[in-house]
Amino acid sequence: MTSTHPFLSPSTLPYELPPFADIQDEHYLPAFERGMAEQLAEVRAVAADPEPPGFENTIVALERSGDLLGRVSNVFFNRAAADTSPAVQEIEARVNTALAAHADAIHLDPDLFARIRTLHDTRHELGLDAESLRLLERYHTRFVRAGAELTAEGRERLRELNGEIAEASTTFEQNLFADTKGAAIVLDSADELAGLSPDAIASAAANATALGHDGRYVLSLKNFSNQTELASLDDRALRRRLLEASLGRGLTSNRAVVVRLARLRADRAALLGYPSHAAYVVADQTAGTTEAVTNLLTRLVPAAVANAEREAAALAEASGLADFAAWDWTYWSEKVRKAEYDIDAAAMRPYFELDRVLKDGVFHAAGQVYGLSFTERPDLSGYHPDVRVFEVFDADGAPLGLYLGDFFARASKRGGAWMNSLVDQSHLFGRKPVVVNNLNVAKPAPGEPALLTFDEVHTLFHEFGHALHGLLSDVRYPFFSGTSVPRDFVEYPSQVNEMWATWPQVLAHYARHHETGEPMPADLVARMEAAERFGQGFRTVEALAAAVLDWAWHSIPAGHDPGDAEEFEAAALKEAGLALPAVPPRYRSTYFAHIFAHGYSAGYYSYLWSEVLDADTVEWFRENGGMRRENGDTFRRELLSRGGSVDSLAAYEGFRGRAPEIGPLLARRGLTG
Repeated sequence: MTSTHPFLSPSTLPYELPPFADIQDEHYLPAFERGMAEQLAEVRAVAADPEPPGFENTIVALERSGDLLGRVSNVFFNRAAADTSPAVQEIEARVNTALAAHADAIHLDPDLFARIRTLHDTRHELGLDAESLRLLERYHTRFVRAGAELTAEGRERLRELNGEIAEASTTFEQNLFADTKGAAIVLDSADELAGLSPDAIASAAANATALGHDGRYVLSLKNFSNQTELASLDDRALRRRLLEASLGRGLTSNRAVVVRLARLRADRAALLGYPSHAAYVVADQTAGTTEAVTNLLTRLVPAAVANAEREAAALAEASGLADFAAWDWTYWSEKVRKAEYDIDAAAMRPYFELDRVLKDGVFHAAGQVYGLSFTERPDLSGYHPDVRVFEVFDADGAPLGLYLGDFFARASKRGGAWMNSLVDQSHLFGRKPVVVNNLNVAKPAPGEPALLTFDEVHTLFHEFGHALHGLLSDVRYPFFSGTSVPRDFVEYPSQVNEMWATWPQVLAHYARHHETGEPMPADLVARMEAAERFGQGFRTVEALAAAVLDWAWHSIPAGHDPGDAEEFEAAALKEAGLALPAVPPRYRSTYFAHIFAHGYSAGYYSYLWSEVLDADTVEWFRENGGMRRENGDTFRRELLSRGGSVDSLAAYEGFRGRAPEIGPLLARRGLTG
């Protein structure tokens, strides 16, 4: 690494925004190698310090270590997800295994752990403030859960397992990326796309051109099962082809990988003293026990299935099809929705132009609730030409951080939507946050507006909730920054932020026709809100089925062979009472990247678990006057700003004044009465 290497020192750009214009693929691997070497030297110096262990020379020293590695990791892994290439994938395969070994070298160092254990044993005698005390406790917990108390033989076996898991996870993700790209539907004529809106057809044509099929039309697959076009395509055979392409991803390439990952994780959990990977994961989450998760899922299944079966019967009757199938569901659901509520999803899209939704909806709500303001910075570059950079200011005008928006789908981006942190807020380093939201909205043809579906509007508000969790972070230690909270709590703030999408004064501010500027008619708004309750059976069952699959894969004990992936999946859904052929899981096992590649293993239940808190919090806002700055300030002070520096469930109970209640969630999803 030369003195001009873009990762060598903290960026000199505003807020330490990474110097994307200077970063080339050849910069990543040397930065990773040097970053790991530097951190290991720093950590070994801590372990070998002749001075008695103290909070500053041990815990704070560990917090300060690995700065270079953190810089390159934050940039690279967002790049690998948002704008990959064969070169990036090759680097990813190498560094994932190396990083697993690097983490083991730190967590399994007996001399280092001895210092941490000594401090932990005397922690109440050290005079630490609350955040510092929690940092010490969390470091001790992290090291124990990472195997620090194992024998030398156990530590060696753990290193082997972690390396194999990292390798298999990378293989899964790269197989899925290739399968998803390869399963895109290529069509010769716009006539085959009858039912799609003109702008959606134009997007399919632009997508085809971008993928080298000039003059044709391409429907690229999103990461979930039921593709959005299924709601509009008139051609039943094409709908079937599209859904089967979606459901078939990974059946060849990832079938064995899924089984291998589940078995490796079960073996690791047993080595660490847990009956299953699910038990290992949940022990450090707000749920606490496998029984708590199982009880939540089990409680929701009967009413959700009953709702879905009623919906299926109504849709089959409306369609007149004797062989009503999964590829018919969302299409006929839209037909029934339009007939019963006079709601046409395609007719709503002109009211949801991306830039207006972002500025007059998402940013406007953040201004009303938290006092934030946003200024676009075209002088600052993102990692791709589609990326937009906004400077964020607090209510008093003080600079708060940067928000990057990368909203359009492309061949080099994985499916789904997510938030990443590029610079973590911390007072220890004097750093303000830089966060990025990624979506997969179809990019319009040049000169055309980007019109969103209402689901995509919700997704933008949701992901911005994660961004707020990062932007409003106010902690000393980077360990606790932003979304560094338990997995089954991290979705809570983002789900809360979805409420503003349909809040009357926010909706009225952004839902305007992109050509005329006319607001969405009041009667359409009312019908849209009523229609939101339609189809809850389907949405709950597909989410529950995915959560149950995750839980089943990660509840197997060590040494158990789950057999064929498809057969295991079918048996798990049948046992849970969720084997509804017309409602496939939101993610089938072989393309369930959340749990086999992205850190949600034994944690997909967190969406429903967090929604309990979310629905209860929406009630709190309503009880306290709704969209008031005082409410936003309270939510920010008690929850958003504190990251992982406090116990998440205790913080929630302090904010709400009681433990969470499930009633609002049941009512929202139509699971009562």
